Amino acid sequence: MSHSAPAAPALGTDLTQSPHGSNGNGKAKAHWPIVLAAVGVVYGDIGTSPLYALNECLINTPGSRAVAALGCASLIFWSLIFVVTIKYVLFVSRADNQGEGGIFALLALRPKSETLLCAPILFILAGASLLYGDGLITPAISVLSAAEGLKSVNPIFTPWVLPLACTILFALFWFQKKGTAKIGGIFGPVMVLWFATLAVLGAIQIVQTPAILHALNPLSGLALLKSHPVAFVGILGSVVLAVTGAEALYADMGHFGRPAIARGWYGIALPGLALNYLGQAAYVVRHPDDLTNPFTAIGPQGHYGILLVLLSLAATIIACQALITGTFSLTRQAISLGYFPRLGVIHTSAEHEGHIYLPFLNWMLGLGSICLVLGFKSSGALAAAYGIAVTGTMAATSLAFYRTTRYRWEWPRVAAVPLCVTFLLVDLTFFGANLPKFQEGGWLPLLIGGFILTIMVTWKRGRAEILRHILKQDIDVSLIVSEIEQENIHRVAGCAVFMSAVPKGTPIALLHHLKANRCLHKTVLLLTLSVEGVPRIPKEESVHVEDLGGGLWRVIARYGYMDTPNGPTLLAQLAAHGIEINPRATTYFFNRETIIPGGKARMWPWQKELYRVLSQNARPARDYFGIPPNQIIEMGLPVQL
Repeated sequence: MSHSAPAAPALGTDLTQSPHGSNGNGKAKAHWPIVLAAVGVVYGDIGTSPLYALNECLINTPGSRAVAALGCASLIFWSLIFVVTIKYVLFVSRADNQGEGGIFALLALRPKSETLLCAPILFILAGASLLYGDGLITPAISVLSAAEGLKSVNPIFTPWVLPLACTILFALFWFQKKGTAKIGGIFGPVMVLWFATLAVLGAIQIVQTPAILHALNPLSGLALLKSHPVAFVGILGSVVLAVTGAEALYADMGHFGRPAIARGWYGIALPGLALNYLGQAAYVVRHPDDLTNPFTAIGPQGHYGILLVLLSLAATIIACQALITGTFSLTRQAISLGYFPRLGVIHTSAEHEGHIYLPFLNWMLGLGSICLVLGFKSSGALAAAYGIAVTGTMAATSLAFYRTTRYRWEWPRVAAVPLCVTFLLVDLTFFGANLPKFQEGGWLPLLIGGFILTIMVTWKRGRAEILRHILKQDIDVSLIVSEIEQENIHRVAGCAVFMSAVPKGTPIALLHHLKANRCLHKTVLLLTLSVEGVPRIPKEESVHVEDLGGGLWRVIARYGYMDTPNGPTLLAQLAAHGIEINPRATTYFFNRETIIPGGKARMWPWQKELYRVLSQNARPARDYFGIPPNQIIEMGLPVQL
């Protein structure tokens, strides 16, 4: 399929505008209700970083805390400007796939010349895999860091921090089955209140120490790194905690539109974050001997301090919610593009296609997050495991963005290379700065990412081998039509749908059915479901019908990777093509694969065994396509890999 390439921005173009018009997904204006909703969903993760980011920087910076505070605040501020504002808001967010963002959106825009598992695609898949580590760690560190605020209010609460964090995490993941729409209405106002609180707390401290504004000079941060070359890695490894969540800005773009996300960043999130980080640093400059977390130190004390803890807990829950739903969306895209085994997908909203719930994935994330809280016991310990996943995904996004600038926007190398190399150098610098954390917990996201990447590659390669096996047994459908016209096959009333992996030849299930029964329904559909590299296919363009003769029809149903196929709904659409079918009186024929080892498939023996296990435990295609189980007949399909 050919994709329409976004227009390449000319020199001097207003980079606040999308090449698709206003925002690339059809929303003409960023009305403030949409902006508030975007703030609630998109900036939850990055908005809760002040709870721990500057404190971790100070811990990893030797020497005077006052000098360290000034330099770290400068590094954090300019990281927010370069990574979030310049890279993601100004540039990467423009690389949308029909309005949808995220690393899989860019993967779907790959050049046709690239093979399915070439080196660039493997690198991008590795970045996507690391997002699962981020999805596991973010709820744990966010909730735990907020719960630790109770200790600053009164040390008597210290024994309750871990039980409280685990209870909140359990409740959060249990509530996912209710759907995000149940609580989505309060996300925006709560996060706006949170960012306003950050701004006010920071501004109060800045007024008392205006000299902290020297941190706005990037030379202050560079001077800190120059004066502590040995601690260079530790400092940058902590600074990156301030930009976690930048990938969510891009991934959730399709829900709100680019203008709403940009306006929310410039008008609400960035001012609140910048003021708070500067305010924390200002407090440390005045109180260099106070070793408490500067975020809790600048907050109100006593009963008002409890209110801040409750607000921070609410903000972290929202941050976790955004990342959980993002992981759900990422997984559905991977399933649709053929990189992940089918899982159960439940739609929790009739109005919003993107509101989904994946039970198995949800409880795996929930169990993993609770285990991390119990295993690491503090947000500081978890911070060591955090940066690798985030920076690895950022680097993969930079590579994918380069492919878009060159092959979709057709930028010349002289424009694309310097920009993308700059992005990649910053990403890899942050990634390298986090590698020394490997033994302290950095191995965890790499282990999770490696496991997910192995599943993706094995599943994709295994499906390709299955398809190759099916094509080897292909029989021209005209031979079946000829048999029908010669009346050698008895016809019975009703409609039969035979699922076909490719839009040509004869489905193996149909051949087995004719061999066993020598009869056929009067209406026969050879149905192929094709998932293409765009988010959604317009309804009027989604179905192609071809009359093969003899009551046989070939139907090709096209879906985007954000769509969910549904068999009965599809059959209802065929009336517009002259095929009158009663969906309730239709029989669906599927192949049931049985993987047999010992074949000549181009896979390692361990990959064949892993694919067999994945195939056995993947959700059956009949369930994934929403077909009633009492209308299904399965035919055995032994495949020797």
